[in-house]
Amino acid sequence: MFELTYLWAAVIALGVVVYVILDGFDLGIGIIFFFQPRIRHRDVMMSSIAPMWDGNETWMILGGAGLLAAFPKAYALLLSTLYIPILLMLLALVFRGVAFEFRFKTNRHRLAWGVAFSVGSTIAAFCQGAILGTVVHGIPVVDGEYVGGSFGWLTPFSVFTGLAVMTGYVMLGATWLIMKTVGDLQAWSYRVAKRVLPLWLLMIAGVSVWTALSAEPIAERWFSLPNFYFLSQVPMITTAIAGFTWWNLYHSNQRAPFYLTIGLFVLSFAGLIISIWPYIVPRVLTFEQAASAPSSQLFSFIGVAIFLPFVIGYTIISYRVFRGKVDQADAYH
Repeated sequence: MFELTYLWAAVIALGVVVYVILDGFDLGIGIIFFFQPRIRHRDVMMSSIAPMWDGNETWMILGGAGLLAAFPKAYALLLSTLYIPILLMLLALVFRGVAFEFRFKTNRHRLAWGVAFSVGSTIAAFCQGAILGTVVHGIPVVDGEYVGGSFGWLTPFSVFTGLAVMTGYVMLGATWLIMKTVGDLQAWSYRVAKRVLPLWLLMIAGVSVWTALSAEPIAERWFSLPNFYFLSQVPMITTAIAGFTWWNLYHSNQRAPFYLTIGLFVLSFAGLIISIWPYIVPRVLTFEQAASAPSSQLFSFIGVAIFLPFVIGYTIISYRVFRGKVDQADAYH
């Protein structure tokens, strides 16, 4: 069942990438929520994501459930290692969701629920980045058991990746608002994106260099010949897209910056896969070593093959139905 193992890996990768892109922009909006001083603009910011924010999180469920079904050894090891940041992330997402609904139902406590929405978004985004950093940097394992302690995941590298993911989400959120809003709020979103893009690019470069320096096999993969001739195309294309994003922002193009930012996330994910392949838990478990029994993989994959087209379909339909600009008259209630 060699092919099925890697089909499952592709499904989980799809779930992670789509989740990061779709939930990333609404988390980014939550992070910058209180940097926008006007209450009516904050209402529009939340209204721009109201029809789809909860559906975006479906893709996290796909990735997590797929990991459990297809790679249970990796699931068990990662959960025991990352129990605290995963729990914090889920609590933040729940708290954020409750705040999203309650903020529009009250006038007296609207500020408090707005704070909850913003804080929940920030914590969830940071935890996702810290989880990524912990996995990439490596997990201390002895005889198949995690030995790093309850806070072994909290390292300088995981903190840096947490901040990098937060910054990337802010870029997604700002470019989403550019595409979905008009007037003063759109102008403010342009300013946010222009300030955040250089910082995010520096953080992408920092994570890339730190990752390569943290493990000799990763550095060898990227810089040995002839690999370098082929793999150097990834940072070169990333640089070109970053420059094109900057150009579009300064020429006030409304749709291109968002899609180009998505491209930067996809290329970053591609670089991650290149760095850790063929490991699902770097330097501990490969995809084949972590795979469940072929019969279990096949049974689960049949369910995914049936229901995944429906998930893709309703996602596309929801974004198509709610396309277009959002203004104060469209405020969510």
